[in-house]
Amino acid sequence: MRIMVLGAGGFIGRHVLSELSAAGHDIVAVVRRSREIERAFPQVTFVERDLARATGKQGWLPLLSDIDMIVNAAGLLRGRDLQAVHVAMPEALHAAALDAGVRRVVLISAISARPDVTTDYSLTKLAGEQALRECGIDWTILRPSLVYGDGSYGGTSLMRGMAGLPFFVPLPGKGDFPFTPIHVRDLARAVRHVCEDPAFAGQMLEPAGPQTLDLRQLLARYRGWLGFGKARFMAVPMPVMRALGRLGDIAGDGPVSTNSLVQMIAGNAGDGAVFARAIGFEPASLEQALRDRPAQVQDRWHARLFFLAPVLKVSLILLWLFSAWLGLTHGAEQTALFVAGMGLPDVLAAPLRIGSSLLDIGIAALVMFDRRARCATPVQLAAVAGYTLVIGTALPHLWLDPLGPLLKNLPVLLAIAVHGAIADKR
Repeated sequence: MRIMVLGAGGFIGRHVLSELSAAGHDIVAVVRRSREIERAFPQVTFVERDLARATGKQGWLPLLSDIDMIVNAAGLLRGRDLQAVHVAMPEALHAAALDAGVRRVVLISAISARPDVTTDYSLTKLAGEQALRECGIDWTILRPSLVYGDGSYGGTSLMRGMAGLPFFVPLPGKGDFPFTPIHVRDLARAVRHVCEDPAFAGQMLEPAGPQTLDLRQLLARYRGWLGFGKARFMAVPMPVMRALGRLGDIAGDGPVSTNSLVQMIAGNAGDGAVFARAIGFEPASLEQALRDRPAQVQDRWHARLFFLAPVLKVSLILLWLFSAWLGLTHGAEQTALFVAGMGLPDVLAAPLRIGSSLLDIGIAALVMFDRRARCATPVQLAAVAGYTLVIGTALPHLWLDPLGPLLKNLPVLLAIAVHGAIADKR
């Protein structure tokens, strides 16, 4: 079959690509940017689309002329584009698919897509399901529980990060929120079964593993798998967690958000036995999956860096803001020495001081809003290197200063490079 996969660049989408490709299907993968993924899947045809803007039927029609089936694995947990990606875009896609003669659409939704879960994530997911049921095309809806894998993304990354903290593992509330985790390979296998068997048309399944575990049990198992010893839990009151979630909302890409917190406590348990009978195979348990894939040093790095990454980002933002503040309020004398050392006219001292401070503020804003650090990293490296070379030339005695005002820029450069290396979470 020729199958179109939306959200093909995501955590689940990549495994769906791998599973369907290995089974011999011809895949058209819709991604936002293909440059980073197309070399990993040379047999797949990639199409670049910003799904939040792909809300017109006519834009989809040329892509669907020879498509037999669509797998929609696209999704956002938070942000302003939830309605567009979960509802408006699929409505346009379904209308085009109906005209193009597409046989069926398989939607990967979420087990928490219920009316009683009032996050914009759950409500738009639910609306997207309803739009699919009413579009006139055969459909299958999959509502997986917590999806984990050899790598991690989203909620499973957060769990690994919490499990990897030293001294104590923070536990939101009582930590009794249930999950029935399913490995992403088993979910991808289920997607292939659903695509290949027309009997699944008109069905809604809840992919789930064979075990229901609460958050405390999940964190303990992950910590043991990582090799960090016995988990010693420290309860974090839910009001504190909600405050952290709001801070994450403001930051835009913090490790915790209001949506992720509400989704966690809403209940993510499914009936693994019912799913196994429906799909025709039994997914692996968490213990089996962790046993069969021992933790590597990279897993421990990721767990330890999960919370250090946002702390490093905040530190860099504060570094640039304090540099700007110091330049504006206490930098006149040093700027005068710099101007004299470079042999420049004294009248340039104030413009240089104010201009460099404004540049620092601009760099702080760039670091804050450039979530993948694609631009922020080279700009910061160039600025710090430039400051170091120019000031070191004008005031060479600073290289020998016991407090090392210029030598300290070397570890700052390394910190910027590390942030650039770990900032991209996708």
